[in-house]
Amino acid sequence: MRCHLLNDTTAESYRRSVTEGVERVARKLAATRGPFTGVTPAELAPVVDAVDLDRPLGDASAALDELESVYLRDAVYFHHPRYLGHLNCPVVIPAVLGEAVLSAVNSSLDTWDQSAGGTLIERRLVDWTTGRVGLGPLADGVFTSGGTQSNLQALLLAREEATARRAGRNGPTRPADLSALRVFASECSHFSVQKSATLLGLGPDAVLSIPVDRNKRMQSVVLAAELEACRAEGLIPMAIVATAGTTDFGSIDPLPEIAALAEEYGAWMHVDAAYGCGLLASPTRRHLLDGIERADSVTVDFHKSFFQPVSSSALLVRDGATLRHATYHADYLNPRRTVAEKIPNQVDKSLQTTRRFDALKLWMTLRVMGADGVGQLFDEVCDLAAEGFALLAADPRYDVVVEPQLSTLVYRYVPEAVVSPEEIDRANLHARKALFASGEAVVAGTKVDGRQYLKFTLLNPETTAADIAAVLDLIAGHAEQYLGENLVHA
Repeated sequence: MRCHLLNDTTAESYRRSVTEGVERVARKLAATRGPFTGVTPAELAPVVDAVDLDRPLGDASAALDELESVYLRDAVYFHHPRYLGHLNCPVVIPAVLGEAVLSAVNSSLDTWDQSAGGTLIERRLVDWTTGRVGLGPLADGVFTSGGTQSNLQALLLAREEATARRAGRNGPTRPADLSALRVFASECSHFSVQKSATLLGLGPDAVLSIPVDRNKRMQSVVLAAELEACRAEGLIPMAIVATAGTTDFGSIDPLPEIAALAEEYGAWMHVDAAYGCGLLASPTRRHLLDGIERADSVTVDFHKSFFQPVSSSALLVRDGATLRHATYHADYLNPRRTVAEKIPNQVDKSLQTTRRFDALKLWMTLRVMGADGVGQLFDEVCDLAAEGFALLAADPRYDVVVEPQLSTLVYRYVPEAVVSPEEIDRANLHARKALFASGEAVVAGTKVDGRQYLKFTLLNPETTAADIAAVLDLIAGHAEQYLGENLVHA
């Protein structure tokens, strides 16, 4: 069995196996005619369940043959121009190259003695990104598994800073003090804000949802009123979460106004830019993030708008000293003496211990393509969204919710015939499911004011306005068929 270990004696076997795997994936990508096959769980589950994991095949080629039937054939392919579903991007080749390198070397980014150069590359990329944000000379950060983890750590830091200030005035912090802490976020913010508050022991009422305007941006006037009410009730404005690219609408909250309120009320300002971080590299749209430089912390997901493979994300902070709230020392890993010795252990900043060298993918991307190259790709999908909005606004079959700031379109098929809103809901839901089952395209869905809507998340520069128009025709066809059949039988 030692022949399967990757080392100096098996380097040639490694080369052959990986090359065969790459060739198979390349052939599959070249031959893919749709984003999905339409396979159902009931059809695929028996194929996977039939694999006897206690009887190994003993051969990489045989395993790859089997992988075709259990995975590659029916995977959802984000590179296809008619994948218009969730916040999944096609990936750039330099990042995939980085993935291959990091997986083989298998560095763990918790301590210097496990990663060496990897530690310095991650730190350099954090510095580069905080520079793009404009967080200042004390800024720092750490790579994470994704936006949910980044948001959780940001609110952990906010909680600890708030309770530390309270302890300074009133003595040691008690668990009961947490009940006075409040987090403010727009009604369109990511669900991880509420999830994080629960995990941090703040209670179900800790997150106050601030309504949005017609462009789906947080209403700063309402935020100001809620902050004042919070203060009047003796509660503590722990944090304000501004979103730079909401999941449903791609909307960007008014960052300068929110920053001013955070300063006035002593609240930690966190900007969830998991989606909108691509603007940091945009040659034309960087101004949409004006005000982000005043944040205390920022979430960025490179695996959304920097075209990186999952996972590649980071939490950035204005004051690197606040990362101490995630620091614990273990004699076998990062003993306290290493701080005085100035040994750079990334575990001192992270919620994770063992952690992949995901930063290498971004490093390779920047070294091959450059930031402008990435930004130009993101600009292309934002331009495409503007074209898609024009198509939807001119099409009497559809109601489109809001003009996009980024690359998301939320819309709803509306039939010419007069039918109930509930029937329209069912027709849109059916159209999405039928389209997915056909394998011709993938779109997402959401609800707006309780009604069922559909969603294009445009992150593929290869997608065209013609693709959007074709998918709209397919959706209308499925919806019309559903309404025709159901109205006849009603």
